[in-house]
Amino acid sequence: MPLKGLLLVNLGTPDAPETGAVRRYLREFLSDPRVLDIHPVGRSLLLNFIILPFRSPRSAHAYRTVWMEQGSPLLVHSRALAAAVAGRLADEYAVELAMRYGNPSLPDAVARLRARGVTDFTVMPLYPQEAPSSSGSTLARTYEVLGQAWDVPNVRAVPAFHSHPAFLDAFAEVARPVISNARAEYVLFSFHGVPERHVRKSDPSGKHCLASAGCCDALTDANRHCYRAQCYSTARGLAARLGLPADGWSVSFQSRLGRTPWVSPYTDLVLPELAARGIKRLAVMCPAFVADCLETVEEVGVREKERFLASGGESLTLVPSLNAHPVWVDAVVRLVRESAAATSSPAVAAAPPVPAPPA
Repeated sequence: MPLKGLLLVNLGTPDAPETGAVRRYLREFLSDPRVLDIHPVGRSLLLNFIILPFRSPRSAHAYRTVWMEQGSPLLVHSRALAAAVAGRLADEYAVELAMRYGNPSLPDAVARLRARGVTDFTVMPLYPQEAPSSSGSTLARTYEVLGQAWDVPNVRAVPAFHSHPAFLDAFAEVARPVISNARAEYVLFSFHGVPERHVRKSDPSGKHCLASAGCCDALTDANRHCYRAQCYSTARGLAARLGLPADGWSVSFQSRLGRTPWVSPYTDLVLPELAARGIKRLAVMCPAFVADCLETVEEVGVREKERFLASGGESLTLVPSLNAHPVWVDAVVRLVRESAAATSSPAVAAAPPVPAPPA
């Protein structure tokens, strides 16, 4: 049998905690029309005259506060995960780590697998919840890279795992002792934000998403592909596994950019509200990430912690992400094998390059 290949793909990271490297990374990231989905002229002006000149130095400073000897936390933890998964699947898959933006790049990872004779590809976007700006962009770019070959290989994708028991059980196992040791009175599930317009574009009915306060209370046909609804689904699953009371947890969204409305409530506004309610010991989980990164370690673990303490809280404990924890390695192996088993016929051929979505 031909050797099978597994691509584990995370979002990306700059090569160094320096302004130039961060600027190159942000340029690639925010030039993606699935991320910054506005008119190309407006995107170019916003990127080159506002975001890159001002955000690059600030982000470089933030990266320097969390940078590890082997690189950024996202890269270090993702490499450890890929190595552990490769060890578990050595007889089934050749495993490569790739980043959607930055290095190791998707084209390079695909080339390494091809050099090993891989003709059957499985790609696993390492994002629990699906969003056009993360998993959508990753899959589109993967299909584009694989579709450039003269002989297009077979390819399958591991679907989003926001409510998969293996993912939820793994995160709950990591979180449970941390929350207990912190004697946390309350747990905040802080997810990465997306613009509201992204959510509305994923609603085929055009009438459900963000149309009512309870639009994310359950997954339906209208919101099945809604990032916000999937976040709430993840939070409900984790709260149940952790035995949290109904008034002992809530959901918020972080990392918004620009002046357009993003999905809410916003983490930076929720934290002072919790402190004002008398919550003193808070634990924060970030289940949109499977590896600790700038948004978890620096944004929540440093800046948002300072905000909560300045508002009257006594402690904010960041629950570590899954990283390369053995229970998460087990979960990834299970997700990959289940995806392969679900494909009873030969894998679907890679699609041709996917055009950019309309602005």
